[in-house]
Order: sequence, then C-alpha cells, then structure tokens
Amino acid sequence: MTEQMIDMAGLSAKHASVEAAHRVKRRHWAEFRLRAYGILAIAVAVIALLILIYTIFAKALSVTHEHYISLTVDVEVTDRQMKRVEDPNPRLLPNLNKLVRGSLKETAGADLDRKGRKQLNALLSTDAGLELGKAVKADPALIGGPLRFDALLDDQLQLYLGGAFGTLEDAGTEGEITITSGDDDSVTIDFAPAAMTEARAAVQQDRALEARNARRSARDQARAFDETEAALANAADEADRQTLQTSLDSYRAARDQANQRAEQIEAQANNVAAIFTLREDDPSIFIQINRGWIKLTQLGPDRATGVIMDPLTEMGTLASGDWTALMFERPEAERKINDRQMLWLENFKRAGKIESMFNWRLLQSSDSSNAELAGIWGALVGSFWTMIVTFLLAFPIGVMASIYLEEFAPKNKVTELIEVNINNLAAVPSIVFGLLGITVLITGVKLFGTDLFDGILKSITEDPRSTPLAGGVVLALMSLPTIIIASRASIKAVPPSIRDAALGLGASRLQTASHHVLPLAMPGILTGSIIAMAQALGETAPLIIVGMNAFIQDPPGDPLDKANVLPSLIYLWNNQSERLFDGKTAMAIAVLLIFLVLMNTLAVLLRKRFERRW
Repeated sequence: MTEQMIDMAGLSAKHASVEAAHRVKRRHWAEFRLRAYGILAIAVAVIALLILIYTIFAKALSVTHEHYISLTVDVEVTDRQMKRVEDPNPRLLPNLNKLVRGSLKETAGADLDRKGRKQLNALLSTDAGLELGKAVKADPALIGGPLRFDALLDDQLQLYLGGAFGTLEDAGTEGEITITSGDDDSVTIDFAPAAMTEARAAVQQDRALEARNARRSARDQARAFDETEAALANAADEADRQTLQTSLDSYRAARDQANQRAEQIEAQANNVAAIFTLREDDPSIFIQINRGWIKLTQLGPDRATGVIMDPLTEMGTLASGDWTALMFERPEAERKINDRQMLWLENFKRAGKIESMFNWRLLQSSDSSNAELAGIWGALVGSFWTMIVTFLLAFPIGVMASIYLEEFAPKNKVTELIEVNINNLAAVPSIVFGLLGITVLITGVKLFGTDLFDGILKSITEDPRSTPLAGGVVLALMSLPTIIIASRASIKAVPPSIRDAALGLGASRLQTASHHVLPLAMPGILTGSIIAMAQALGETAPLIIVGMNAFIQDPPGDPLDKANVLPSLIYLWNNQSERLFDGKTAMAIAVLLIFLVLMNTLAVLLRKRFERRW
C-alpha cells in the first residue's frame, strides 16, 4: 500500500485563507440566527400566553365581588306564606318580594308614581324576596321583628358599581349658582362663566364627533353621486336613464342635506355662546345638592335648565361648596341603567347602604337565567362525576390493553393493524366520538329500518342523555388511544434485563409483567393518563352532542342524574346577552385552567416521585 504524504503546510494555508475565514464567519452567523429564531419563538409564545392569562383574569376579577343594598325589613307574613315557612320541603320558600320592595321604597325616601316604583324595584335581583324567605324559613323567630337584610342588586347595577359603564366625574364646580323654580319639576340654573367648563367641553366634543360623522355620510353620498353620474352618461336605454336620474337626484339631496347638517353642528360646536339642548345620546350632566339631584336638559355659557330628579333640600343662591356639578360621559341611550336609577344608587352609596362582598355565590350556586345569581357549582360537580366515570373506564382498560400488546400479543399483521388503528384513533376529531356516543349509547342503531339494538345505556337508566354516565363513556372512548400509546411507551422503556432476570429466576410472564414491568412503567402510565384526563376535562364538542349543555340548576347527586359540565357551561354563558356573563365566563375559564394546570403539575410530580433510573 502506497503511503500518501499530507502537505501540512498547504493544509494550514488553506484553513488560514480569506475564504476559510468567510466560511467560519458564515457558520457562526448561521448559528447565531438559529439561536435568535429560537429565542424569538419562545418570546412570542410567552407573550401570547401572558396576553391570554391577562385577558382572562382581568375579566374574571370584575366578578370577584358582588354588591348588596342594606335594608331594614319588618318581617310580617301572611297565612299562606306561613304555611310555606312551616313546610319541611326546603325548596318551598315564601316569596317576600313585597316586604323587600317596601323597605327599598322607604330607604329611597321618594314619593314615586307607578313608573318610578317599577324603576326602583328593578334595582333588586328578581330572587331578593326568595332570599329573604330562605332566611325566614331557616329561622322563623325572625317573623314579627325588624331585620337587617342585604338584598342582592340586579346584574346591570352590579356592572355599574364595578365601574363597567364609567364613573361620575366633576363637570366644573366653580363659584356660586342660583336655582329658580319653573313649571312642574323644571328649574333654571344661573352660574358663573368659569363653571360647567368640563360639561360644555364634553358636549362640544360630542357635537364635533357628530359633525365628522355627517361629513363622512356626505362623502359617501357624493361618491355614490359621482358613480351614478358616470353611469348615466354611458346609459343608452331611456328607462335606465330615468332610473339613474332619480337615484342621482336622491344622492344629491342626501349629500347636500348631510353637508348642511355638518355645517350647522360645527358652527354650534365652535360657538362659545351656543346653547346646547341635551339629548339621550349626550353625556348626562347633573347638579347635586345634598341628596337632591337636577338633570340638565339645556346648557349655555352661563345658564342652564333642568328637571328635578330627586327633591331638593334648598333652592335660591348657593355658595361654592354647597353644590356639585357631575357628569357621566356614557350616554343614557348606551346603557341599560337609566339616570334615575343611577342617582338612587349614588344616594345609597353616600348613605352607606351599598355593601360589597366576595362573590362566594359564583362558586357555591348552580346555573341560573339571571346573571347575578348564576354560579359554577353544578357544572363543577357534573365535571367531577364525568371524570370519575371516564377514569374508571379508560384507565384500567387502557393499561390492560397496553400490557397485552407489549408483553403477550404475538407480533403479526393483526397486532400491527390494531396498533395502526389505535394511533389513528388518537387523531380522530373529538366530535366524532360524540356522534358515536349518541348513536350507540343513547339512540341505538338502525339498519334498513330495523332496530339492531337500543341505546346501550338505556338498560341502566331510562334517559341517559345529559348524564355524567353518558359523557364519561364518550370521554373514556376518546381518552383510550392516548392512554394506550403513553402506557405502551412506558412499558417499552423498561429495560429488557428486568424481564430476563425475572424469567431467569422462574417467574411466569404474567408475574414478570405485573410484579416488575408494570411498577417500573407506572410513572409514565400515570403521567399519560393524567394528561389524557386533563384533555378530556376541557372537551366540549362530544359532551354537547350527548346533551350535556342543557340548562341544569341542581348539581347531580350521582352519575345517573342530569348534569352540565364546566366547558359546556362556558359555551352557554358565552352566548348570553347579559354583559355580566362575560366576567362570569372568564371566571369559569380561569377555574378550568387552574384545574388543568393542577392536573399537569400532578403528572410531573408523580413522574419525579416514582421515576427510577438504571
């Protein structure tokens, strides 16, 4: 064999050349880019996660407290109500709404007509009378005496007190004012030019925005006018020309009208001496004198007119400090709580009648059509029973199937086909399992008009729809492939020497699998099973298919009772129109995320606790 001489000097010169330096530089730059891309990807993922968490928990914090009004109620019941108090059925409660509303009217201290009483009563939750009836039934000794009762406020009032609509702000309290009585409840207010400046600025800004919208509408009409004019110039048919001419005249009139309206509004907005007539879509402006309130209907540079919303304690000339100008920027037309209700609440707040408490109701109550009464307890219990059924079915079946496939099953085409189908089932959309569940478990299967069999679960319960049993079976079917795959991987990871040693000492294959292989593989099996259960806990589609999105008020006592689950409750609340449900939906999502994090943390701890190294 001929020896080959290596030219070390030439090799060194090659690696020290300019081209070699460029190669090294490009390699280092490529490595730097790869690291930068990885760090950027991690940063984007972390930022997205933080935004998600912030969005959910920021909304959830808005419903952590609920608001009550403290009332003193003289508890007097009728004979019919007394029968409900004495009835042993805990669900049969006397409705004491009349007592609660009477106490509220006394607290408001106003002489109200029918419409006013209706608006005042709307401050309270619809179940306030039943809440009082529940307290009286628990302690009949309360009957006949005065009782302090904290009545839950309506959902819109909960939002207002939580700051969802905004707050009352100073509108320009400056100098003294003179209040002159007019017809009915109207008054005229004279004030110094330096007063009410914030109120006028807000109204001027509102008018300027209205003028911009009018200009935008005029531009749209002008654009339509130009397009129609071009079409008219090219039209040959006389009928088409007449139609286009009519449209052209309509667009011209609308354009001119919008421009004229914009000019008028702009002139008023820029005129320091303008007198603004306040509408429902303008900010609400008030003058407060002790417990009395005036709502302004017209606002000028030094004079305003208004109507008395709550009786005034004094009129005439008031010095600075004896009155306050307040403004609520969100117009009355854009909120479900009107000005009169808002002012009652403000008076109650100043009198110390409004109480804020931690919202235990959200965690202790079940679903309700009233947003302020709705809670997640029933859904939590339903999720618990569903997960129990899922675990009791999926875990033993999945582990036994894994042991058989890894330790006992012959390696042939049949087992290969089974393995392929298990892997494919793990990728099947969850809603398919829901369709399978409702067909096989609940409604049964028909072929060519012939009933092959009725719903399998109907032999256990007459109507399995909406029960944790049906939901648990469906989720167990969905979780089985994940548990089997994870368990097989854990069993396969056990060193063959463990099996050989056990078999060499005379253990049977069953003893080897159960006494040696399974304990060593258990950390991985538990980890995979818990992850599969966490995935099942957050599933919605298959449970909706089997009916677990129904309105259920009472928590289930066992897997055969009708129930709802937390993901389905989130879906239902998200479709509600009441805004308070937004915060409650976020809170339910936060609770679900906490459970998922705890389950995944448990999986990590179990792996670390039982993991063995060889």
